[in-house]
Amino acid sequence: MWTIRDPLAGPDRRTYPALMRFSYGVRVADTQAAEGGRPATTRSRSTGTRAPAGRRPARKTEPWKPVLGRIPILDLSPQQPDDLWPAKAFAGEVVPFSATVFKEGHDVIDAAVVLTAPSGRVLRRPMVQVNPGLGRWTASVQVDETGAWTWRVDAWLDDWGTWLHDAGIKIPAGIDVELMFEEGARLLERAAEEEGRGDDAPALLRDSAAALRDVGTDPGTRWSVVTQGRVADALAAAPISSLLTAGPSRTLRVERLRAGSGSWYEFFPRSEGAVRHEDGSWTSGTFRSAALRLPAIAEMGFDVVYIPPVNPIGRTNRKGPNNTLTAGPNDPGSPYGIGSEDGGHDAIHPDLGTEEDFLAFVEAAKRLKLEIALDIALQASPDHPWVVSHPEFFTTLADGSIAYAENPPKKYQDIYPLNFDNDPEGSYAEMRRIFQVWIDRGVRIFRIDNPHTKPLGFWERLIHDVNAAHPDVIFLAEAFTRPPMMRGLAKVGFQQSYTYYTWRNTKEELTEYLVELSQETADYMRPNFFVNTHDILTPYLQFGGTAAYKIRAAIAATSVPTWGVYSGYELVENVARPGSEENIDNEKYEYRPRDWARAAMLGTTLAPYIARLNGIRRHHPALGQLRNIHFHWTESDQVIAYSKHLDAEFTGTGSADTIIVVANLDPNGARETVVHLDPTAFGRLPDDVFTVRDLVSGAVWQWGADDYVRLDPFGEPVHILTVEDDPDQ
Repeated sequence: MWTIRDPLAGPDRRTYPALMRFSYGVRVADTQAAEGGRPATTRSRSTGTRAPAGRRPARKTEPWKPVLGRIPILDLSPQQPDDLWPAKAFAGEVVPFSATVFKEGHDVIDAAVVLTAPSGRVLRRPMVQVNPGLGRWTASVQVDETGAWTWRVDAWLDDWGTWLHDAGIKIPAGIDVELMFEEGARLLERAAEEEGRGDDAPALLRDSAAALRDVGTDPGTRWSVVTQGRVADALAAAPISSLLTAGPSRTLRVERLRAGSGSWYEFFPRSEGAVRHEDGSWTSGTFRSAALRLPAIAEMGFDVVYIPPVNPIGRTNRKGPNNTLTAGPNDPGSPYGIGSEDGGHDAIHPDLGTEEDFLAFVEAAKRLKLEIALDIALQASPDHPWVVSHPEFFTTLADGSIAYAENPPKKYQDIYPLNFDNDPEGSYAEMRRIFQVWIDRGVRIFRIDNPHTKPLGFWERLIHDVNAAHPDVIFLAEAFTRPPMMRGLAKVGFQQSYTYYTWRNTKEELTEYLVELSQETADYMRPNFFVNTHDILTPYLQFGGTAAYKIRAAIAATSVPTWGVYSGYELVENVARPGSEENIDNEKYEYRPRDWARAAMLGTTLAPYIARLNGIRRHHPALGQLRNIHFHWTESDQVIAYSKHLDAEFTGTGSADTIIVVANLDPNGARETVVHLDPTAFGRLPDDVFTVRDLVSGAVWQWGADDYVRLDPFGEPVHILTVEDDPDQ
C-alpha cells in the first residue's frame, strides 16, 4: 500500500485521501498510517504538538485589515507591472499620473495627486477625469528634482457638486424644490464653519443660505444666487467635500536628465590618429589623438561620447580582419577580447596611453560639455589575469578546458564568458571593484555589453549598489534579445536600453513599436535609438543610400528623447560584409582612420544634417519627452506622420511647443499623399488653420486638418515642422 507523504512535515507522515485516492493504481489508506495500523497524526508546525488525524489545530491569523479606503483608488500609474521596483523618470520629464477612482451610486467625486519631492516639498495637482465610463483620472506633473519621490492619489466626495447636479435637475422640474433648497442651505452653513475660507466667506455663505430658504423669492432667482457670481466662484475654488480618502503610496525614482534624454556618438579612440606604415604595421591612435576629434563631435550637437573597451587585448585566438580566425602580427584584435599580460578590466591598453592620458581625455570632453560613456564587457580573453587568479570565474568543461563564448553555431574563441554561479560573492565583489575603478577615473555612464548573458539578479544588486553610492551613474543595456529579458534589465535598474529600432522600418512596425515604448513600457524602460552600431548595418542602410541615412536619423532624433550614431554614419558607410549585417572591414577587428577633412571639403558628409537634427532637439523641448508622441493618418503606407507637443506650463519658455514630423520611408522614390492631422492632439481646434515652418528646409506653409505633401528622397525626405502661430504663444 502506498502513502503520500508531505515533504515539509519531516518524519511525520500525512495521508491525503481527498486529494489523491490512487497512486500507481494502488489505493491510498484513508485513515490508517501505512505502518502498524495506528491512527494517522499530524503535527502542528506552530507548537509541535500532535493532533488526531482529521482535526487540525486552530491556526492563529492576523486581524483582517481592509485595503480599500472609503473611495476606491486603484490601478495606479506610473508603476512597474510587478511593483517590485519603483517606476522611473528623469529630471524635466512630464509624467502622467493616473488612477481609477470611483464610488458607488451617482455622487460627484474629485481627485488630486499629491507628490513629495526628495527635498520634502509637497506638490498637489488636481486630476481630471479622462474617461468617465472607466473612472480614469489623470494629471501631468513635471518632476524637477532627482531622487526618490513619493506620491499618492487623494479622492473625495464633492458634496456641493453633487447637490448642484441633483438640484439642477429637480428644481427646474418642480420636484422636491424646497427640500433641495434646504439641503443646499445646510451645505452652505457647513462650509461657513470651515477654516481657511477667508474673512468674508462665512458671511457670504450664510447670506446665501438664507437666500435659498427665502420662499418668497421665485426658485429661479434663488438658484442664480449660488450658481453665479461670488458664491459660485468661492465654492469652485474650495468645494464642499467629505469622505476624503488617501490612496496607497508609490515611489517614483527621478534620475538626472542624461538618464533619459541625450544624443550619443560612438567612436574608437584607437582609430583616430592611427597611421599605417609601408611595411604594413600600424601606430595606434591614442587618447591624446582621439581628443582632437571631440570638438567636431561637439559641433554636431552630441551630448555623450561612447567608446568601446579600452583595456589590454589578449593574443590567444585573437580575431583578424572581418572576424577571421587568424590574426596577423599587425592586427589589433577585438577590444572585447579583454585581458593580457598588461592587465585586465582595470587596466588601460598601453597603445592608447596611460591613466593620466585617459583622465585628460575625460577632462577634454568635459570642457566641451560632453560626457564619456565607457563600454564594460564582463568577459575575458584566454590571457586575462583572472584565468590564473580566479579560475572559479569560468566554466570548466569535462575535458578540463575553459568554455569559450558560443552562440551556436558561432564560436568566439577569443572570449571566455564568466560564470557567476561558481562563486557568486567573489565574482560580485570583483565586478563591483572594476566599476569603482572607472568611476574613480571620472566615468559616470557605462554601456554594458551583452548584459542579457549575465544573471538578472547580479545586475539588480550591482546597479542599486552603485547608484546608492553614486546616484549620477547611468547604465545602458546593450541587449538585442527576447522582450522579457530586455524589459527585465530595465526593470531592475538599467537607466537606458538598446532597442529593436534598427530593424523596425515599415510604417506599421514603427508605429506599433513607438506606441509600445511611449505607453506600455514608459514607466521603466527608456529607449536609446541607435541608428547603427559597429556590429549592425541593416539592409535598409545598405541599399537606401544617403536618403536612408537621413530618414533613419531624423526619425530616431525626433521620436524618442535619446538617440545615437556610430562613427562613419555621417560618411554614409554602407558597404556590408557579404552575408552579414555589419560593415565590411569592421572596425571592431582593425584600425579604421577616416579622412573627415576631405569629406567636409567635398560636401559628402551628413555632419551638417546631424548637427541640424541635434540643434532642433535642443531648441524644442517637446522632443525631449518620451510619452507625448501622437500618430496621424496618412493615405500612403510609405509615409509616416506623428506629432510631439508640450504645453506652455512645461516648456520653460512660456509658449507651447509643437513638432510635426512627416517622413517618406521609401529611400528610393518620391512619395506624395494627404496627411490627415488631428489638431486637438496639439492643443488646437479641429478646424484651425495654422502656420508651419520646416526646420530643415526653412519652407513655410499654411496647414490644417488635411494637408498634401510630396517628399523626394533626393531632396529632403523628411519634414520636421514647428507650429509657429501656436495659440499659447
